[in-house]
Amino acid sequence: MQDFLKTLGLEAENSGVSTGLNWLPVDKTRQTAIHSPVDGSLIGKLNKGGAAEYDQVLATAEKAFQTWRLIPAPKRGEIVRQIGNVLRENKRPLGQLVSYEMGKSLQEGMGEVQEMIDICDFAVGLSRQLYGLTIASERPNHRMMETWQPLGIVGVITSFNFPVAVWAWNAMLAAVCGDVVIWKPSHKTPLSAVATQKLLAGVLKENQVPEGVFSLITGDTRDISERLTLDHRVPLISATGSTRMGKLVGRACADRFARTILELGGNNAIILSQEADLKLALPAIVFGAVGTAGQRCTTTRRLIVHDSIYDSVREKLVTAYSSLKIGNPLDEKNHVGPLIDLDAVKTMQAALVSLKNQGGKVIFGGDVLSGPGYETGTYVRPAICEAENSYPIVQEETFAPILYLIRYKSIEEAIALQNGVQQGLSSAIFTNNMREMEKFLSPAGSDCGIANVNIGTSGAEIGGAFGGEKETGGGRESGSDSWKIYMRRQTVTVNYGTTIPLAQGIKFDL
Repeated sequence: MQDFLKTLGLEAENSGVSTGLNWLPVDKTRQTAIHSPVDGSLIGKLNKGGAAEYDQVLATAEKAFQTWRLIPAPKRGEIVRQIGNVLRENKRPLGQLVSYEMGKSLQEGMGEVQEMIDICDFAVGLSRQLYGLTIASERPNHRMMETWQPLGIVGVITSFNFPVAVWAWNAMLAAVCGDVVIWKPSHKTPLSAVATQKLLAGVLKENQVPEGVFSLITGDTRDISERLTLDHRVPLISATGSTRMGKLVGRACADRFARTILELGGNNAIILSQEADLKLALPAIVFGAVGTAGQRCTTTRRLIVHDSIYDSVREKLVTAYSSLKIGNPLDEKNHVGPLIDLDAVKTMQAALVSLKNQGGKVIFGGDVLSGPGYETGTYVRPAICEAENSYPIVQEETFAPILYLIRYKSIEEAIALQNGVQQGLSSAIFTNNMREMEKFLSPAGSDCGIANVNIGTSGAEIGGAFGGEKETGGGRESGSDSWKIYMRRQTVTVNYGTTIPLAQGIKFDL
């Protein structure tokens, strides 16, 4: 552990506020200790920012934007390319820290850093493709076109389960678009953010990037997140977290007509057809349900199984779950690490009690593990449950490894069950029946932002826009044309003639 912390430049005590080139001294009265959910050990101490540091970071970001927006986009892309190379060089130590601070497996931690690298590559190409349109004008000797201009300061509020990748999805696109970024990381995983900010510093200094293009400020919700959300100097807030949090952010931003990218709850389902290839489906189901200990927004939470194969699938899943290795996520032999903290464990246990009270049944797992290697009390056995989609607890997103098995008889019923929740992030169907597949992908099919066929709900490629509908928030990040929200659209008209045609043929004798 000491080796990767040292490589990343983390110390026993760390400032939690950076303007990219400098770390601000922070009052130690706001110091907090960060412990790992893996073994309870102290990773390091963090001095959090407050109102004074916030104002300093905002002022620095405002000044940086005045310069950064005028730098040609391909040159901004070159900075991002170099950031991607630094992340490549430090993929393992940063992945180790993500795993140790958050609790996800080492493979997933390194995979998260790979997502950061991938979005850097995507953004570099994008820096030469910020295309507008040429539009036919109805007026003679006029040309119309659409151009895209940098927006300003982008506030990025990230969650603990993806402590670095989601920031990169936003920050790298915003940077090539000419924006500057202020990052407010989760209070549960701030050291991964601090380490990332330290990795950027060399690239920023070497290229004389204005101070404030990439800023970081840790702190309490009231001190930082609320200020950022309410600040008229910040035209766009990207926030990842619970639906409850998203509603607060959305209302605050709507009140001042700011833009939002909201990535909120997911209650994702896989439909398992009687014509599915089970050898293909079962590994995807298990990984989707237990990966990151169920703490992904794209985690598979509901498995909607055709009645004719239900009993067989249930038996196969119990066998598969029985073979899961649960333990220290830095050991690559283990499949499942800990939940983020004891509150998450309590939430999972309360959900299982609610399930039973509502008529459901736990058929495997759900217990809290104890004994050697499990001293923190944050390790749980992933649960398989039988339930009805209508149960109130099934309608909620419990951020824990609980998989609900639900029966169906027709594809129309399965799709209705899939859509019958308030969240709309990721969805999937496993089938070899073309008609079922096409119905699932039709306007009468899945109502989610992500719809997959013969692949699970968990994870996404950076080339496609990521996000969902309904209480998932409607935001889109990463690929496709997600870059457009980080810019302001301008419709431009040029009159290259010698007359000025006015609306409705109005004329003035001038």
